[in-house]
This record gives sequence, structure tokens and C-alpha cells, in this order.
Amino acid sequence: MANRDQEKLTILRRKQVEVRTGLSRSTIYLRIQEGTFPRPLNLGVRSVGWVESEIEDWLVEKLKHRNNAGN
Repeated sequence: MANRDQEKLTILRRKQVEVRTGLSRSTIYLRIQEGTFPRPLNLGVRSVGWVESEIEDWLVEKLKHRNNAGN
């Protein structure tokens, strides 16, 4: 994570997260409640966003799990 701290952070809005993950809004928030999906950052009174690298890490873990399930 040290290298990421030095890189420019990108914030994704909810619709971008939906497109990247293929998850619906309700599923995203359900998984956040379950503790199985990255939590968003509060950007304002009615505005949230997700750190792009956290979403990418979540997707990579899903791929690893899928690939290991076949072994």
C-alpha cells in the first residue's frame, strides 16, 4: 500500500462501481453491511465514492477465489 499512497487516488461514483463490478445498487449496499465489499467514502452530505484501487483489489480477490475453486 505504500506505493499506492504515493500514487494519485481515483474515486469512483456508485454507477461506475456498478459497471465495474456488475453488481446492482442494492447488492453493493447489502455486501457493505455484510462486510464483504469496500466501504465508500463520504464526499458530501448526499455524495459517496469508492477508492478505485479497493474495488480493483476486491475484483482480484473474486478472481482468485474462482480460480482456486476449480483446483
